[in-house]
Amino acid sequence: MSKSKRLLDLMMTVNRKRKFTVKELAREFGVSTRTMLRDLQELSELGVPLYSEVGPHGGYQVLKERILPPIAFSEEEAVAMFFAAYALRHYSSLPFEAESASALNKFYLHMSGDVRDRIDQMKNRVDFVTPTRQKESPYLSILLEAAVRQQVLRIEYGAGEERACRNIQPIGIYANNGLWFCPAYCFLRNDYRVFRCDRIYSAAYADDGTEPVDLRHVHLGNKESFFRAGKHTTGLYAELSPRGVQMCEAVLWLGSHLHTREDGTGWLEGPIPRSDLAFYAKFFVGLGGEATVKSPPELIGELKRLLAEIMAKYD
Repeated sequence: MSKSKRLLDLMMTVNRKRKFTVKELAREFGVSTRTMLRDLQELSELGVPLYSEVGPHGGYQVLKERILPPIAFSEEEAVAMFFAAYALRHYSSLPFEAESASALNKFYLHMSGDVRDRIDQMKNRVDFVTPTRQKESPYLSILLEAAVRQQVLRIEYGAGEERACRNIQPIGIYANNGLWFCPAYCFLRNDYRVFRCDRIYSAAYADDGTEPVDLRHVHLGNKESFFRAGKHTTGLYAELSPRGVQMCEAVLWLGSHLHTREDGTGWLEGPIPRSDLAFYAKFFVGLGGEATVKSPPELIGELKRLLAEIMAKYD
């Protein structure tokens, strides 16, 4: 095995292991301990953050900020990766804002000149449009970390002057229509809720002894079934024009309620919580004439009340 290939394989090996000794690696790679020490020294000089511990139980560890081994991309893959990260620039907040900017800069600078020229020519030819929002969401990182680690956060949440503190356990975070949202278990309500991240004014790990609930089986892909569980629901049915279908396709929380026909029209059908009828009424008012609610009667009544309230403002 050539030295360059051995160093590459060694980089991948030490990134994979939590802890190792020189003798273990020397046996694995079939080299002397002296050669392995030299290889580890070269990896350290290349930027792999190795930490050594002395003593009978000592050895080497790779620190948290590990360096990934080189990955060979084709030109098309490199361009696709660049624009996938470049599209995130429309968001004023990201859970990995500094890291994504740094990665994008490294990616661009290490490309060959002709690939950089191609990217420069494409920047004003392709985009992923996202509404630009003025409000920032500075706590995305801790929300995501708490979701992964199954930990409880103490947040200050609200709109305007109406703020309150509560404990939540995040399920994840997602972006929709330029805004960030955090579905979570709320210990104040003993139920699942969705929080707008730009309305979270502080977030820190709870230190009041609140025990996390087991949410390992709950994720962004199946959260709706848990949000509806145990709630009184009613059946929604609404006809949609082709334009109404397009408007509803952009609404993430509609999930499996949306159905389409070959002619471009469609319908919304499925259970909705009775406690959310006022919310759904406002949503359908926003769709205007592109949607016609057929049921439930309570939602139709709420729509009429809301529309009458709006019309009264123009008498």
